[in-house]
Amino acid sequence: MSLEAQVMAEMKDAMKSKNEAALRGLRAIKAEIIKAKTEPGANGEINEATEQKFLQKMMKQRKDSYEIFTQQGREDLAAKEKEEMELIERFLPKQMSVDELKTVLADIIRQTGASTQADLGKVMGVASKQLSGKADGKTINTIVKEMLGAI
Repeated sequence: MSLEAQVMAEMKDAMKSKNEAALRGLRAIKAEIIKAKTEPGANGEINEATEQKFLQKMMKQRKDSYEIFTQQGREDLAAKEKEEMELIERFLPKQMSVDELKTVLADIIRQTGASTQADLGKVMGVASKQLSGKADGKTINTIVKEMLGAI
């Protein structure tokens, strides 16, 4: 089942159950699907990679907003962002744990021959491609910096 069909089916259920939080998040995903389909060169079709990319972007936006709202004491707005993050997370592939990431990143560091913080870009280039959709870029960056600093 395509992402669009899945979102539409869940929207129907959310409307029937009057689940405003789910409906708000699903509408945001549907809007991104429509936007991706109408971009030049898309020809009204999107592939799974494009879907994953915009879902990750949406997730990052929600996380950033959540952090800002939490810092500013706006728990009402932070709660809405958290609800949407939980919804978007259902459509993303399972994220890797920190331990799994460290194992994969240690291999990448060995492969690239990185030894100092100056090699961060080299490692991040390979890691970003290899771990796309499986981990957050910010988390990868933090772990790589930590690992290169410890070497």
